Amino acid sequence: MSLTYRALAVLLSYPTEATRALLPAAADTLEADRRLPSLVRRALARLVEEIGTADLYEAQERYVWLFDRTRSLSLNLYEHVHGESRDRGQAMVALLELYRSKGLELSANELPDHLPVFLEFLSTLPDDEAASLLGEAAHVLTALGDRLHKRQSAYRAVFGALAALAADPADAEALAALLAEPDDNPDDLEAMDRLWAETAVTFGPSDVGCPKADALVKAMNANPRPARPRAGAAA
Repeated sequence: MSLTYRALAVLLSYPTEATRALLPAAADTLEADRRLPSLVRRALARLVEEIGTADLYEAQERYVWLFDRTRSLSLNLYEHVHGESRDRGQAMVALLELYRSKGLELSANELPDHLPVFLEFLSTLPDDEAASLLGEAAHVLTALGDRLHKRQSAYRAVFGALAALAADPADAEALAALLAEPDDNPDDLEAMDRLWAETAVTFGPSDVGCPKADALVKAMNANPRPARPRAGAAA
C-alpha cells in the first residue's frame, strides 16, 4: 500500500482550509518516494507551495477554471472515454460496486470515476496492483498532463508523478485519439456554453466502448482485496 496515491489525491482535491492543512504531510510523503524522479518531486513541491500560499479564493477559482469549467480537463476519468452516454453510467456502477465490496462507501456527491477518489482507492492496494491499474488509465492521465503542460499549470506535476508510478505507458493509439479531440478554451464563453449544452459529448473512443476502460473495471474486479475501513472511519 502506498500513501503516495493519497498524497496526490490531496493535491488534486478542491482547495479548502481542511485540504490545505493536509499539504505538509502530503509534501513529506511525496518527497520521500524515490519512485518519483527528482524533477517531478521538485515540481510537486512547487505545486504544494502554490496551493498552500495562494489566497484561498484565488486557489479555488483557479481549480474550478481548470477542472470544472474546462471539460477537456475533467477529473472524471470515464467522461473522457464515454462522455455522458449510458456506457459511462454502467462503468461507474461497476466501479462503485467494487469500492463497496472493499468497504469503501462514497458520499452522495462523490463520483466513483473522479480521479482523487480513484487514487484514494489505489492507496489501499499493494503497490504492484495499484501500478497495474493505473497503467490501464495511462492514456487519459497522459492526455490530461499534456493539456495542463500547454497551459503551464503547476498541476501538471501530479500527472508526471502518475506516469512514473504506472506499470505501463499510455497506449499510443488511445492517447492519439484523445489528443485529437478539441481542447476547450474556458475563456471562449460562447464556445463553452455550446459545449456544455451538448447532451452526449465523447472525448476519445466512441460510445461503443474503450478496451482500456473496460480492462480497468475487469482487472479491478478480478483481484478482490481485504476491505479497508469506510471513508471517515477511525483507523
